[in-house]
Amino acid sequence: MNNFLANKANRWVMGAGLFMALLNVLIIISEVYWMLLLPFAFLILALVFLALDKVLYFIIFSTPLSIFYLHPDLHVGFTLPTEPLLFGIMLLFFAKLIYKGNFDLKIVKHPISLVLIASLFWMLVTTITSEMPLVSFKNFLARLWFITVFFYFMSQLFKDPKRVYLFFWLYLIPLSAVVIYTIAVHAQWGFTKDASVWVMFPFFKEHTSYGAVLAMYIPIAIAFTFFIKWNLNKKFLAGTILTILLLGVILSYTRAAWVSLVAAGLAGLMIWMRLRREIFYLMVIAFFGVLFYFRGDIQKKFEKNDTTSSDNLTEHVESISNISTDASNMERINRWKSAFRMFEQRPVFGYGPGTYMFVYAPFQKPYEKTIISTNAGDMGNAHSEYIGPLAEQGVLGLLLVLLLVFYTVLTGIKTYHKLSDPNERVLILASLMGIMTYWTHGFLNNFLDMDKASLPVWGFTALIVYFDQYRKK
Repeated sequence: MNNFLANKANRWVMGAGLFMALLNVLIIISEVYWMLLLPFAFLILALVFLALDKVLYFIIFSTPLSIFYLHPDLHVGFTLPTEPLLFGIMLLFFAKLIYKGNFDLKIVKHPISLVLIASLFWMLVTTITSEMPLVSFKNFLARLWFITVFFYFMSQLFKDPKRVYLFFWLYLIPLSAVVIYTIAVHAQWGFTKDASVWVMFPFFKEHTSYGAVLAMYIPIAIAFTFFIKWNLNKKFLAGTILTILLLGVILSYTRAAWVSLVAAGLAGLMIWMRLRREIFYLMVIAFFGVLFYFRGDIQKKFEKNDTTSSDNLTEHVESISNISTDASNMERINRWKSAFRMFEQRPVFGYGPGTYMFVYAPFQKPYEKTIISTNAGDMGNAHSEYIGPLAEQGVLGLLLVLLLVFYTVLTGIKTYHKLSDPNERVLILASLMGIMTYWTHGFLNNFLDMDKASLPVWGFTALIVYFDQYRKK
């Protein structure tokens, strides 16, 4: 016992235990039972300081299971249990940065990191000039803690190779549980398209964000099932998860997720085939050139398509190009046109981060509204990771997003070809394909204000940056 107490760390543990016990006794005597949560708060605080990696594991695992909570009096919403923890870790990050004065400079000086820092700085500037500063500040703060924890802190987690695999497993397993729950609820409603919009609640608000997250992890599940070299038990578990995710994304009726998986699959195939960069660029230029040259014919073709989204999967796929009668597609176009009009009014600073949903209503045209439009303009965002920043942060906001996508894809391809370890190559390609699904999906939706989407986007990006800096042959 004396040897145990001789250790300073052990004395701290003993002291903390006695303090917790005394606190519990005082709470029970006072009969203020809600204060029984205090010991858990102190425990989490202790973990943050003494075992930060364990807190990160908990955040990764709990993110798919997190639930949005709106405070009835303050009218402020946050996701439990993740966002309070993310906020605390962010404060600790900056406290350590101020105290020690340094971080991993190889990560900080990477082009992707520099673009992220520039985008955060510009978000802060446009928050100051915002139409609604408080809304923009909350949006900026959320982006700050997502990038701080999921990109910078997570990059340090990857120094241990075992933690790389743990990072994926800790998200995949609870995500599979959410999909099983969603399918079970959906089955009670006959797997109809109408029910597919909300059956994933309370874990996801609606089906598009749910489909986007599933799409990001499907390349990872494929890699774990067929290409990573490990034992049959892990392959069987990965294969089971892959089956669940595929079933989930099909039954989500999320057309953008389906398109993003096809796009990422084709891109991954070209990278795997070592397609020369010059040929790839020529193919992209040719593709957009053909689209531009035949834009009139393509528009007429789309306008003649009157197939609307339905329970029939074939018709649901065909409705992707229906811009004349499909309410969802027409409403998305209405949002985009409103965003462009907002940009024309404020091309430099925009209306401020997170303000689109509060200010776009006057920019709608009566003849462009749909049956799901609202006069108040209170039904969501700009439905684009590109057009949204253009309206909210001006032209520089869009340019920074494009730079981020460009450097992420470029770094991912470069790192994949320079790695020598087969498993690491597979991980990087799968992560890059996961990110590609999101940035493809980003043409039609935007979810980076959500912890469930931010974790894989910034986490996968951090993995690519870390491998680029530390694991090249």
